[in-house]
Amino acid sequence: MIKANNFKIILILGGLTALGPFSIDMYLPGFSGIATDLNTTVAKVAMTLSSYFIGISAGQLLYGPLLDRFGRKIPLFIGLLVYILASLGCVFVPDIDTFIGLRFIQAVGSCAATVASVSMVRDLFPVKEIPKVFSMLMLVVGLSPMLAPTIGGYVTASYGWQPVFLILMCLGIIILLAAHFGLPNTYTPDPTISLKPKPILKNFWTVLKEPQFYTYAFTGAISFSGLFTYVAASPILFMDIFAVDAKLYGWIFAFMSCSFIGASQLNSLLLRKFTSEQMIFGALLTQSVIIITFLIAAINNLLGLCGTIALLFMYLGCLGISNPNTAGLTLAPFTKNTGSASALMGAIQLGLGAIASFAVGIFVINSMVPMTIIMATTTITALIILQIGKRTIKVKH
Repeated sequence: MIKANNFKIILILGGLTALGPFSIDMYLPGFSGIATDLNTTVAKVAMTLSSYFIGISAGQLLYGPLLDRFGRKIPLFIGLLVYILASLGCVFVPDIDTFIGLRFIQAVGSCAATVASVSMVRDLFPVKEIPKVFSMLMLVVGLSPMLAPTIGGYVTASYGWQPVFLILMCLGIIILLAAHFGLPNTYTPDPTISLKPKPILKNFWTVLKEPQFYTYAFTGAISFSGLFTYVAASPILFMDIFAVDAKLYGWIFAFMSCSFIGASQLNSLLLRKFTSEQMIFGALLTQSVIIITFLIAAINNLLGLCGTIALLFMYLGCLGISNPNTAGLTLAPFTKNTGSASALMGAIQLGLGAIASFAVGIFVINSMVPMTIIMATTTITALIILQIGKRTIKVKH
């Protein structure tokens, strides 16, 4: 049982983890307005989402060694300052190419918060508690897809899309202050860790070749790329294909997130009766059945707005079950290289998410079928990797 006096720490760690998702979700209702103001297309605006995923993926590899070498707080604060300045720059972008570049920089800044929060969970809690802590973090993180697009929809409708990035800048400042005053120093800096490229790469390779790491990191990341597919496709799916307005889109997106949040909290209860390994397998098997049904219905043009929402709701619920368990089992073998392990895990997850969102920008235009094909491919691939990989490891709890 996680002690009540850890609630404040979990809340702040959740805020750090939520910064990236908030930065992804809040400007989605403004895609059409951005395209108009910057004289471009919605598909090109979607590339700002891909550049964000690329930035947050690459940046995690940068922060992992820094967090292990200098402790958690200094790299975290530098990253948050970069995020704050890049968010301000997004308010004044003159063209889409500059916007794409600034979103990359914004992502590099925000991922310091993501890697630091995951590392601190491993620092502060015993291995058996980690999946439960991640489920609690998801309760905080889950508020971002509930609040962000809804707020973004109203702000965009009333004031345009630029104020969204002013709000994100202020959010970055608040989180920086909360982390400074509310988080303990959880890790003693290790000056023996080299920041030269060769030792860093060797360190990452040491992490990567651990069977438990690569099995659960890739299972979780490939499965979770279905979420990135949904996020990237949702403005096209709901606002273009189903022709809902920005405000209604925000409410639909918020409703969808209830599935992810609810499932992640249900996960905490289910862990009393089932192991993390059983939870992952059950969630992926259910997710496979749902997405195959979704794909068949989409190909045969059997789905309206409500049917699409219902199937996506169930699909996202499965991710809410599997994700905290794959994250917990991925990090369980590590004590010394926790920062590098969490960074590599995040980089794999976000890198695959960037590929999925890039595929959405290319293939999802006026039909939901390409979206469901991508989601079915990722889900079934994750299930196959899990079945092959878990035969070769002895899980460390």
